[in-house]
Amino acid sequence: MLELFVSWLNDIIWSDALVYLCLGTGLFFTLATRFLQLRHLKDMVLLMFQGKSSTAGVSSFQALSMALSGRVGTGNIAGVATAIFYGGPGAVFWMWVIAFLGASSGFVEATLGQVYKSKLDGQYRGGPAYYIEKGLKLKWYAVLFAIVTVVATGLFLPGVQANSIASAMNNAFGLSPLITGIALIIVLGTIIFGGVKRIAKVAQVVVPFMALGYILVALLLIILNISELPHVLKLIFKSAFGADAAFGGILGAAIAWGVKRGIYSNEAGQGTAPHAAAAAEVSHPAKQGLVQSFSVYIDTLFVCTATAFMILITGMYNVQPEGSDQMIVNNLGKVEAGPIFTQAAVESSLPGFGAPFVAIALLFFAFTTIMAYYYMAETNLAYINRKTKRVWSEYLLKFGILAVVLYGCIKNAELAWTLGDIGVGSMAWLNIIAILLLTKPALRVLKDYERQRKEGKDPVFDPVKAGIANADFWENEYQPESSVESKQSQSS
Repeated sequence: MLELFVSWLNDIIWSDALVYLCLGTGLFFTLATRFLQLRHLKDMVLLMFQGKSSTAGVSSFQALSMALSGRVGTGNIAGVATAIFYGGPGAVFWMWVIAFLGASSGFVEATLGQVYKSKLDGQYRGGPAYYIEKGLKLKWYAVLFAIVTVVATGLFLPGVQANSIASAMNNAFGLSPLITGIALIIVLGTIIFGGVKRIAKVAQVVVPFMALGYILVALLLIILNISELPHVLKLIFKSAFGADAAFGGILGAAIAWGVKRGIYSNEAGQGTAPHAAAAAEVSHPAKQGLVQSFSVYIDTLFVCTATAFMILITGMYNVQPEGSDQMIVNNLGKVEAGPIFTQAAVESSLPGFGAPFVAIALLFFAFTTIMAYYYMAETNLAYINRKTKRVWSEYLLKFGILAVVLYGCIKNAELAWTLGDIGVGSMAWLNIIAILLLTKPALRVLKDYERQRKEGKDPVFDPVKAGIANADFWENEYQPESSVESKQSQSS
């Protein structure tokens, strides 16, 4: 009964309405920001490497890495395979579309995370709960979001990622799930008990390494099968618009699955990335908004595309429309859509390398996602505890997530995955409504940033000049470097 109820609830939350809401929101913000994801592409790249960490905050690159550690996960391997299986090669094009539109939603939510951030216990904290309370003045709404996020990211989702790691390690190397679980909680415990700074330091090393390594292997496979590349590109574009004879009948599925998996992978608008964005030490909220906007591109246009090209260029995929018993393409026999598509693709060109490579990629992708989940849960717990110190709850979260990870390794995590989907879907509904209601302050911040850039300045945020209320940190605590240097020279 519980499984049936949970499945029913999940189907309601992750209905087509949420997909259309994400798509429509991305299109609205693209038009409202006048295609900022194209106009400010240069700034996005340059700003990634600017800004330094401080005693209270992390650098822009560290915040980007923390956000990417949540975005880049098993969905980049399994999710792409599922999209191709149900929607055909054309689904890849629609993943690109949702990434382009989602970059604008990503900018808005990350910028709002910066605008309304707080300094708690000497560290920057922010996210949807913070901007819902300060920007919308709806405390009950903010508390609801915080509770949903703690439950989803702290209790349900980490076990599923751990289960993926344990399964991959067992299949590739014959490692016992219990041994994998013990190793994971030792490493994870060392990181999360070290605080936000340690999470950021691990993320800035591991995330670029794992993403670049994965893309390099994809490039190697493309080079080895370079003669097939024009055909693959043609197939993706023709299938995306129903112009291919084989896939013409599943145009609707191509759009639906491309959008669904794109949203699920890049998380634009779901309210996850603003947590990491708020931790960055920057002089203007729009700076980190642009950096986080680019992280949507990295997730989908680079990592997801790497998976798609590996699968399609080697022909290691099946296509079977949802609800149909007949396969349109059957190159792998009767196998479940998922990591096995990528394993088969790598094996076809690099024999003996596929299973270990995908297992190690999943290890890095899923482990960094668990780190990101912990950080999101901790940030929302800090919001709930900001007026009443409940140190026991912080330790409960830490030990709870370690227990969930160990349990996820040794037990089937299907129910937890569905519950986690419900949590993330609920976060998305709550967050998207909030950022739509906060469109005006987000656009004012962008306008303020663009005005200062036009004047040749390095933008520094003044909420009073920008016409934004309740940006407490920026009004009362933020000190531009110039004023800090001035005070130091006066004291000397």
